[in-house]
Amino acid sequence: MQARELIGTAAVPGGVELRLFRRGGDFMIVLDRNELMSTRMNGSEIALAELTCDRLGGQGSPHLLIGGYGMGFTLRAALARLDAKAQVTVAELVPEILAWARGPMAELAADCLDDPRVRVIEDDVAALIEAGTATYDAILLDVDNGPDGLTRIENDRLYSARGLAAARSALRPGGVLAIWSAAPDNAFARRLSQAGFVVEEVAVRARTNGKGPRHIIWFAIKPKVR
Repeated sequence: MQARELIGTAAVPGGVELRLFRRGGDFMIVLDRNELMSTRMNGSEIALAELTCDRLGGQGSPHLLIGGYGMGFTLRAALARLDAKAQVTVAELVPEILAWARGPMAELAADCLDDPRVRVIEDDVAALIEAGTATYDAILLDVDNGPDGLTRIENDRLYSARGLAAARSALRPGGVLAIWSAAPDNAFARRLSQAGFVVEEVAVRARTNGKGPRHIIWFAIKPKVR
């Protein structure tokens, strides 16, 4: 087997060190011994965008907030589903992630960061959520391996009762909070319901061919005002 080549490292503010590896034509971002994401297993990241867009019900020109660029699979899938007047705000806290997208992974990025519908903000997605009131039609979060602060402890606030209340406030009526997780978490699903969302839990495969580990996406919908 071909050896992995270390391409770069990145310090998560207030958190851990990420490493970007390449093996042949594949890339992977690794935390300690945990492979957080890779080009080989991207099916659930794509599903995060596609299933969220499906739940917007064909709403014209929505505004999406994506927390964590990662390798861009969610962003590119969203752009493929959205119309020309849609807006996508990408919050990425780690500058090196964006530098990798424009550097060694530029071919994979396919210029998605330069799409006129996209605005990139180098900031904590929690700050954008807390600053928004009925701003977004959907908020897509894939910044940890689940509803806990794996990459930085400050991310715990995203999944707390206070953080979920902020997300609900930042969404427009009928808006969708979509959260990716590597595994189920019944306590968190209950917390979403307690925060006033209508909750749906969907299991998706890690690979686009329907194989690989099962990941979880929670779709928490803010009820429309009657």
